[in-house]
Amino acid sequence: MEMNYFAAIEAVLFASGTPVEITRLAEGLGLAPAAMREQLLAYGEQLDRDDRGIRLLFLDDLVQLAAKREYDPQIIAVTDLRHNAPLSGAAMEVLAIIAYNQPVTKGFIEQVRGVESGNVVNNLVEKELIEEYERLMVPGRPLTYRTTANFLRAFGLASLADLPPLPGDLIGEQPQPESAPDDDIEN
Repeated sequence: MEMNYFAAIEAVLFASGTPVEITRLAEGLGLAPAAMREQLLAYGEQLDRDDRGIRLLFLDDLVQLAAKREYDPQIIAVTDLRHNAPLSGAAMEVLAIIAYNQPVTKGFIEQVRGVESGNVVNNLVEKELIEEYERLMVPGRPLTYRTTANFLRAFGLASLADLPPLPGDLIGEQPQPESAPDDDIEN
């Protein structure tokens, strides 16, 4: 009996409820990654053609079932989305700083904004829009932050490459993101 890949993809993505690595999906369905991508693209086209309420959302090397944006008003009317309350201006500002400069420390964010930003960063971590990434190899070993797949999904982006370009007058105004000092510097 031949497998119905579209049905299998839909079942796995529906049951998961979260983004799934395309390579893992390919392994689970016994396909090569390239063949899995072809199946996903064809399935996504079928969802659009059949005028369904769901779509495939690609997030770099992840894929997820998602509601089509045109049904947002109905979804909001029926479900309790208060936990997804709109982000404040400060939160949007911090997200933009992180998205365009990641990974960055709280110190970098505060340098760009000119105000203490710890609470905003913590709230964005709670909402899973950003995550702790790694510690820099500098004195104090500060944590760096980067955006998550939830950030991409919330803003309808497939990858960070889809971010709109910064306005020309903002390019070059911000400090450069921190990086660890070169290990090959001689004393």
